[in-house]
Amino acid sequence: MAVHSRHEEGGRGMRTTDSLRTTYGETLVELGKDNKDIVLLEADLGNSTMSKLFAAEYPDRYFQMGIAEQNMASVSAGLSLTGKVPFMNSFAVFASGRAYDQIRSSITIANLNVKICGSSAGLSDYGDGKTHQSIDDIALMQVLPHMTVLSPCDAVETEKMVKAMVEQKGPMYIRINRNDLPIVTNPDEEYHIGKMTQMVDGKDVVIFATGVMVQQSMEAAKILGKEGISARVVNVSTIKPLDTKALEAYAEGMKGVVTAEEHNVIGGLGSAVCSALSKKRVPIEILGVGDRFGTSAENYSILLKHYGLEAEDVAKKVRSVLAYK
Repeated sequence: MAVHSRHEEGGRGMRTTDSLRTTYGETLVELGKDNKDIVLLEADLGNSTMSKLFAAEYPDRYFQMGIAEQNMASVSAGLSLTGKVPFMNSFAVFASGRAYDQIRSSITIANLNVKICGSSAGLSDYGDGKTHQSIDDIALMQVLPHMTVLSPCDAVETEKMVKAMVEQKGPMYIRINRNDLPIVTNPDEEYHIGKMTQMVDGKDVVIFATGVMVQQSMEAAKILGKEGISARVVNVSTIKPLDTKALEAYAEGMKGVVTAEEHNVIGGLGSAVCSALSKKRVPIEILGVGDRFGTSAENYSILLKHYGLEAEDVAKKVRSVLAYK
């Protein structure tokens, strides 16, 4: 799979940035032109979540709720009952954790059409440290009935995902990386919520990755290829509902399975994959953040290295799973 430039000609809806955050905001501005039911709610972080782009275009459909995520979730539920399509925005740690009771009681129990953006997800808010980093949001959101959990790996996929979120009804959570990421998905491929995409083909082991770990896993496949190990890489951008049939098909005939995510090893993609493949006789290794909190650093790359989330770490997991007897 080639890395696609954001400045290439052609492709549908091509944006001008590698930023998932900016693409998120730009896409909602684009959709808001024709869909007057789209409204945005913000918890005092519009400059970071890029909901400010929507506010500039449609100030009458933008609600600044202040640092009150619980209230924001409740108001979002109310707006959805009037036929609006509310997108509530905050840092992922606050959008998922601080408002959890309201999301559970007011949104998912009633199965309302509320979209939740968890921005600066994972360790990507590298400067603010453990209080602002979310390595447990997938666990919190995927345990809720009716909730769809989405994790785009680049800006191209983010654009397609946001458009699909508007088309499909029901509560949804999307986790957005704070940093610019290389484009690895094909702008011309159709996107469907609930589907996973093969990025690299291989015959020895399959790596199921999500978010920034898709890029790291693709690099790992190159490293392993030089060693004679053929690794398949699959982008699992919909963590819930998990396409178990596709999961089993991609794992069929493989000597091992590795999962890779920027999330706690407990309750994330790895846990979901292990559950889905529990009846298969295949060794599985989970790569993620150990059972600990995040920390601050001078840049994002330092944290990926510190927590063992680089391409070579993925390669090590592959070697480990292939060593099983």
